[in-house]
Amino acid sequence: MTVRNDPAPGPPPLLCVSIHDVAPSTWDDCARLAAALRTVADIPLSWLVVPRYHDRPDDDAALRAGLDAALARGDELVLHGYTHLDTAARARSMRQRFLRGVYTQREGEFAALPAGEARRRIELGLAWFRARGWTATGFVPPAWLMGEGAWEALSGFGFAYTTTFARFHLLDGAGDRSEGALPEHGGLAGRQGLPEKNRRNQPNLPSLRITPDGPALFAPSLVYAARNRSGRWLSPIAAGLAARWQGGAPLVRLSLHPPDVRHPRLLAHAQRLVESLLTAREAVTKEHCARLYQPRPQNPPRQPGPQPPYGP
Repeated sequence: MTVRNDPAPGPPPLLCVSIHDVAPSTWDDCARLAAALRTVADIPLSWLVVPRYHDRPDDDAALRAGLDAALARGDELVLHGYTHLDTAARARSMRQRFLRGVYTQREGEFAALPAGEARRRIELGLAWFRARGWTATGFVPPAWLMGEGAWEALSGFGFAYTTTFARFHLLDGAGDRSEGALPEHGGLAGRQGLPEKNRRNQPNLPSLRITPDGPALFAPSLVYAARNRSGRWLSPIAAGLAARWQGGAPLVRLSLHPPDVRHPRLLAHAQRLVESLLTAREAVTKEHCARLYQPRPQNPPRQPGPQPPYGP
């Protein structure tokens, strides 16, 4: 009798909704965003938390109470940089000057940091999390920008994932390692390439692609531009078109920012978009998505010695 070893089915189509720039000074707007989304559906959210937003040590009592409640209902907290400010040396190329100075308005904190400074800031952020009894399974750089130094620094902390604007990157960790200690082997399943055992296991997950930064899902984020009038008018149109274009994609990401809640047109569009996407997708946190897509073992090899018979 022929035995078929069909690959295990992949995860269902997923939706990850995240709230960025969560900090004491933005907490009221972030809480209003979450409440507005939950009038549509009580979905799990990923909260991207900045420990010292714009380098201000604000009182965080309301933030802590709100995020403790979010964790209790099944949400996730993500480390989102440390200050959310780009303080690195001025960019030399025109492209980098545009990305760091115009496009992100000097908020791409990890765009050009050397590895040592990037590592120090991640350590500070994780220490801030631990002081509040929280852990972080993922790291998302402010403005989705990471230079070579930041990629190198990630390899010490055991994060399960990171995201850039276009991709959801799987790392080989499971979350914050206590006291920020560096593991014996780097935690990044990327720049040095996937371990051979993981490369062999990839066929179970055909949606993953191997990039220079490791295995990743192509999942450009849907985002609104609330800073100016033209952005507020054009970005909902662009987000709607992008959502339709990604109709068959394994993962769709919707990224919301505190200013979005101050503009009824943007907020209403986000609510309709979530409602529409949920007709065909399962809403999960980023952490849950990473768990679903982590490389998993194939059928174990046949063992020597007598084997049980197949069939009747």
